[in-house]
Formats: sequence, C-alpha cells, structure tokens
Amino acid sequence: MIYTNLPHTDIEVSKICLGTMTWGNQNTEAEGHEQINFAVDKGINFLDTAELYPIPAHKDRYAATEKIIGNWFKKNGNREDIVLASKIAGKAEMSKFIRTTGFTRESIIEAVEGSLERLQTDYIDLYQLHWPDRSTNYFGQRGFTNDISDYWEDNIHQVLETLRDLIREGKIRNVGVSNETPWGMMRFLEESKVHSTLPRTITVQNPYSLLNRLFEVGMSEISAREQVGLLAYSPLGFGALSGKYLGNRMPEGSRLALFPNYSRYIGATAIEATKKYYELAQANGLTLAQMSLAFVNSRSFVTSTIIGATTLRQLEENIGSIDVNLSDDILKEIEAIQNLIPNPAP
Repeated sequence: MIYTNLPHTDIEVSKICLGTMTWGNQNTEAEGHEQINFAVDKGINFLDTAELYPIPAHKDRYAATEKIIGNWFKKNGNREDIVLASKIAGKAEMSKFIRTTGFTRESIIEAVEGSLERLQTDYIDLYQLHWPDRSTNYFGQRGFTNDISDYWEDNIHQVLETLRDLIREGKIRNVGVSNETPWGMMRFLEESKVHSTLPRTITVQNPYSLLNRLFEVGMSEISAREQVGLLAYSPLGFGALSGKYLGNRMPEGSRLALFPNYSRYIGATAIEATKKYYELAQANGLTLAQMSLAFVNSRSFVTSTIIGATTLRQLEENIGSIDVNLSDDILKEIEAIQNLIPNPAP
C-alpha cells in the first residue's frame, strides 16, 4: 500500500480508502465486516462513511452503515488503527427524513453526536459536509444555472464556528467538504484565513474518474495552490468502468440494475468512451477497472481514491490497482480519448 497525509496534518492515510455506502442494503453487516478485515489486511487504514448511507437513502435504513462500522469497532477494539471519515447530510428531497434544517448549529451538533453514538467512537478524524446547503451544480449537473432563488444566506462562517467548537471538544479532528464547487471551496478557505480561529478545510470529496474529470477545471488549481486533497469518489463510475455494462448488458444484482436512476455513467457518450478505454486496457494487458483506478491514483491532487465493492473479488481487484503504474504511452492514449469524448458523465 502507498500512504499519503491528510493535508496540513500528520495523519497518514492509505492512498486507497474503503467506501462503505453499500453496507446495510446491497451488503449485509457480516459482508461489511469481511470487507473491512480484507482491506485492513491489504494495508488500508482509511474508511469513509456518512449518516446518509446506505445508498439509496431511505428512512428504514437510515445510518445503517455507520452502525455496521460501529459494531466492527466494538468487536475488534482497534479504533485507533483506523482513520475514520463521515458526513452530515445536506438539505434535499432525498434526505428530508433526516432533517430539513440544513447546516444550522443545532443540526451539525445533532448529526455529529448521532454519528459518534452509531460508530461507537469518541471522535471522527475527518468530518465532511456531504453537499452544499445552497443550490448549485452537483450530483450530475454539469454547469451552474445562475439560479439563486433558493434565498440561501451565506452561513459558512457559522458552520465553521460550529465545527471549530466540536474540534475543541474533541468530537471531530478535521473538516472537509464534498460535492463542492470552486466558489464554495474558496469561500470556506478564505473564511478560515480571515478568521484564524476557524478550522481550515483540508479535503474535498468530489467525483473523479475517466468519465468525469471536471475536477481538473478550477478545482485542481485550488487543490495545488491551497493544498486541499481530493478524496475521489465514483472512480469507476458506479461500476461502469469495470466494463460490465458494455454490449447492452445489465448484470443481475448490479448497482445500475437495482437503482436505474443512477444512469449518468451509462449514457450513449459515456458508453462510447468506456468502450475506447476498455480497448486500451485490453491492448495493454490490464483490466479496465485497474487501469481506471490506477489513473485516478496517479493524479497529484488525489489524496485518496475511494473504492467500493459488493464482493471480495471486486475489492481485491480494486485494491490491486495500487500496484499498477501506467506508462507514458497509456497516459497519452487516455488523453486522446478524453480530448475526443471529454467528461461524458458529470
């Protein structure tokens, strides 16, 4: 395994992070524990979860994933060996069964304390805002529509004050954002620069894959100049970059078979691009999944690549990508495909 540091900290994390959003729906608790054990044996020390998980969100399964992880900590007694990240759900139709108040002080405190109880821990190493309070472009929306009719009042100072207080209490250690835009990222950073007592935002968890490299437009410069690490999620585009949906296939039990509304990674242009990446991987003796993950792992702005799997076979292949080094020729071919079909699945 390769290790990096969470930016601006001495916390060492594995370059591959174990994502958990299938546990409690597609995976049982026993399977989730089996995945953690396997990943830890392979050198992974970084787990990412959220109060919203498992996906898709449903009130009958609320926070089941955190409970599964908490039971693993209780059984193994090795909390200090794991770097743990979780998230507060934002305001949205899909999360209204959790709360409708957005990132108020009371909501953030309630969310953190609930996660701590379910995770059976005294602290969360990295606490993240799952998506912005305001209306903006995320979750597949390619561009900002200039619609600010949500009447959002800038509450970023108050959010950071609350997170600062939770850090002082020892309940969380660091702060990150997710599904964020360049404007939002800089607002968080500038607020903590102007008010030095507020915590610095050290990571951003956004989608990044061969099918969606929009992070490179705007966000990657912020990452480089401000040292904000990307925690890349959906590096396989909901499994599309395994190649299993090519040829009009829809494997039984696959994520997109179960949840067809997550279809942005198998649109016509995404499938066209995936075919080209598949052919490139095959020509170089690689699986498409490992080539796709190796590309994400190799990016300088990526602190850790979040992988998720429903089987141990998938998990083993995904973790194995850490040993794959892409040649300059392969990287040039990847750029040629990106230039031909840029970012088909935002």
